[in-house]
This record gives sequence, C-alpha cells and structure tokens, in this order.
Amino acid sequence: MSTDPTEPTETEAAEAAQVQAVFDASPEVRPRGITGLESPADLLATAFPAFVGRQVREAARLMTKSATEGHTVFCTMSGAMTPAGLHRSCIVPLIEAGVIDVLTTTGANLYHDAHRVLGFRLREIAPDAGDTKLRAARIIRIYDIGFPEDVLLRTDRLFGWLMQLPEFGKAMTTAEFHYLLGKHLYELETRIGVDQHSLLATAYKHAVPIFVGAPQDGSIFLNAVKLRALFGDAFTFSLDVNRDVYTMAAVQYLAQNEGQTAVWILGGGVPKNYTLQGEPTLSQILELEARGFDIDLQFCVDPVDNGALSSCPAGEGHTWGKVSAECVEYASVYCHCDVTAVFPWLTHALLHATAKGPERKVRPHKRLYDRLPEAIAKIDADVLAIRDRLIAEGAGRPDEIG
Repeated sequence: MSTDPTEPTETEAAEAAQVQAVFDASPEVRPRGITGLESPADLLATAFPAFVGRQVREAARLMTKSATEGHTVFCTMSGAMTPAGLHRSCIVPLIEAGVIDVLTTTGANLYHDAHRVLGFRLREIAPDAGDTKLRAARIIRIYDIGFPEDVLLRTDRLFGWLMQLPEFGKAMTTAEFHYLLGKHLYELETRIGVDQHSLLATAYKHAVPIFVGAPQDGSIFLNAVKLRALFGDAFTFSLDVNRDVYTMAAVQYLAQNEGQTAVWILGGGVPKNYTLQGEPTLSQILELEARGFDIDLQFCVDPVDNGALSSCPAGEGHTWGKVSAECVEYASVYCHCDVTAVFPWLTHALLHATAKGPERKVRPHKRLYDRLPEAIAKIDADVLAIRDRLIAEGAGRPDEIG
C-alpha cells in the first residue's frame, strides 16, 4: 500500500472517476449558428447553453413538462403585469389553452385589467418624462406606462356598481369573489364586443380559481371600504380570509392526491407566498400527508442573499416543505430575470410546440373552480378523522411557557 500522502485513496479515486464520468456525459457548450429558420424549441435547445440563458432553457423544459405530463399548474403573478399587458400576451392564452389551472395574483392586477374593458387606453411613455408635469396633467405613471387619472375613477365606478349586486351580499372567499366578478365582466364584454376577454372573464369562462392573498391592498377592495362607509351594515359583502386559506389548501390537497403539481412563479411577493404556504398549512398545521410542489420555476430579478421570500429558491422552500426533494434535485429553476423580458418568448415556444387544433389547446381544462366543493369535502373528511388528536395536541398551553 502506498504511503505517499499525495496519492488518492481508493475511495477518493472512485469518487473522482464518478465525477469524471458525469462530466464526460454532460452536454457540450457548442451552440449552432442561428439561421432564422429554427423553431422556438430548436433555438432554446441550441442557443441558450449558459448563465441566465441556460436558466431560460431550463424554464422552457419545465413549462413543457408541466403542460404535457398532466401537472396541475398553479401560477402566481405579482408586480404591475396587467398594465404591462403580460396577461393579454401570455396568461389569457395559457388559460385558454388549458395550461394554467389556478392563479394567484394581486388585486391591483385584476383592477388595472378592467381599464381596457371600459375602452380606456394605456400608453407607452418615457420614464423620465417629468412626474410633476404628468401630475399637473393628471396622468398617472407606472414606470414607462401612463394613463389618465379619470381611468381610475371610472374603473372604481364599475367595481362599486358590481359589488352592490345582490349576489355579492355575503361573506365569501377571494376565489368566489373573483369568479362572480368574472361572470359579470364576461357577460358585459360579450355584449359590448371586446377584442379579448379580460383576465377575470377568461378565468370565469374556464373555471380557473383566482386567489388574492392580500385583497385589502388593492383598489377593488377600496371600493368595498367606500360602500361600507356609505351604507353601513346594509352593505353585507365581506371576505372570509379563514375560509380562503383553507380553500387554497384544499385545492392543493385535491391536486396532490390526484397527480403531480407545478408552481410557476412570475415575480415574487404575496402571490408567491400565499400559494406556497398551502403545503405547510396541510402538513404542519393540519398534519395531513402532503409533499409540496413537484415542479418549481421562478422568474424574479431580486438577489437571493437578502432573506426575502420573493427571491428564495426551491431549495430554501424545501426546508419549509413547500416543494418536494425530487423537485429541488431535478425539477426547479430560478430564472434571474425580468419576467416581462422572458415569459412572452417562453409562452410562444410552449404553445408553438404543444398547442393543437383551431382552438390552439394544449390539454383539456381541469375546471378546478367547479370542483371546489369536492376539494373542501375531501379535506374536511380527512381533518375530521384526526380532529380529536389535533385538539389534544395543539389546543393547550405550550409546555415551553409553563
């Protein structure tokens, strides 16, 4: 046996050989020259070998896997995405194609989408046009998008009118609330003949639940505040946030028990956390069997080293139980980029490769909103089966405080 300290041991030599074998089998960084004749899938496969480009390529792979292998797709969307038109270019077509099954977003995204329903135009403007001059002209700016202040007043009037209809006069979840708004907007848009249905109307048509984790942080809910101030207890609309969180968990529980699940995170913020907290609700709080998402892909510009939830990758989420171990190893990607710069391209690549027929559908709609009563019944039954134990273990005074 050699005593030379520079000689590798048998174990070290075996590990080195294993690493070398994996390295030798890895794809070569050797892009082909772009001709302009490539399909989107071919271009992604051959011209995105490294850095953020490779992250984009991996995101495309996971999107295709989600859409074609039956995953229930939960999509989260934060930021000013509807003013920027991302819903018109990407989210609405993906819902129509049967790809997105559940959506979590902000009240602002749903509110600003309604501007176009009323016929108002959002304009491209220079971000350095001069905010004091814009304010004097009553023009509101969202970075490089502008619209007249009157757009907000007219949109407020629309939602205020809708929320006074009799069917809104009760406590409900955000999914129920947005389904009802979508129903009325769909009927209105059909009557006036819009060029494309709004996000709320499209989700209603295809029974895609829309959750909003912080509904009070948005102008739709501000109109509920106004109506309560005007009419007092005669205005009986309210949001049941307890039942809302439970409903999101129930949808995830149903989907996990029927197959694989994927989460597509566009931006970060509350929509991301509200969706990802479904699994801790199931496993840590309700103590049900839950495994987290099977695919996790994220698009975010934030750095990952400041502890912010918006930017935490799948591995960190796994420590909370939000995604599965297999997901971390084989089916997750953090795409460090502005979603508006990348997602339209990836949507095109996905639909180009998978959408079929005159309706350009990828797969049948799961219509999970229609199945909410079934999802609630399932989680109710399983919680009831362990109710006595949960009460005994979790309802008393913590031992740590004596």
